Amino acid sequence: MSAWREIGDRIFVRRYAFWDQNIGVVLGDDAALLIDTRATPGQAREVLANLRELTRLPIELVVDTHGHSDHAFGNAVFRPATIWGHAGCVRFLEQTWQTQRDGLIATLPELAEGLRQVVLDPPDRVFDDVAEIDVGGRPVELRYLGRGHTDHDTIVAVPGSGVVFAGDLLENGAVPYFGDGYPLDWPSTVERLAGLVEGVVVPGHGDPGGVEFVLDQLAAFREVAALGGRIAAGELDLEAALGATPYPAYPLDDLREPLERTLAQLRGELA
Repeated sequence: MSAWREIGDRIFVRRYAFWDQNIGVVLGDDAALLIDTRATPGQAREVLANLRELTRLPIELVVDTHGHSDHAFGNAVFRPATIWGHAGCVRFLEQTWQTQRDGLIATLPELAEGLRQVVLDPPDRVFDDVAEIDVGGRPVELRYLGRGHTDHDTIVAVPGSGVVFAGDLLENGAVPYFGDGYPLDWPSTVERLAGLVEGVVVPGHGDPGGVEFVLDQLAAFREVAALGGRIAAGELDLEAALGATPYPAYPLDDLREPLERTLAQLRGELA
């Protein structure tokens, strides 16, 4: 776990070793905004304790970048803060939180006790395309740019700072998770994101970067979609496509899920 790192004027990120996750904070004059809440109440309380090393301002606002467990399962710890998210985040959590929790309990027994304490607490303020929220006199923008990692990814931008929090639309240091993703849409969504990046972009996991990092991710997403299209057209089989991976730093088998998800979308199996 790192210390808080200031990446813009009163904008901070802290990187947690568990799942190499980034948690963001924006400080206003008399209130603070937290970006994502981690996977268990215990992990959320760790964030809360760490926040008190940084500021005594009240955490009045929280943003869930999306509804995966590591980004939203700690929500209840930060009440009575207002929690913002895309409208689809609420639907996703209501439909999947128990399945997510049970799956994690089965695969991560060391988290089982904490996961059993999770309660459903989705965002109570939602938006569809764009929302501007006031953080202690400071404007912060929430944007939905299209389907990608999920069907409801929210980015958080602080006007005038050059800082954008991308959630899991971007990931540094691993092949992004495609299990709930839309590989055919993801490239155009990240292309829109690249147009908003003027300085630092914070991925959901791994090192922050700049526009070149975003463009590298964009190229890989385009190649995943293209490889899926070639498999569907009969030009390649899956094993040959794995060998053409756009993620050469990682095991070839890490591309299997992205390609299988791409084929599912091409077959019309994803809503």
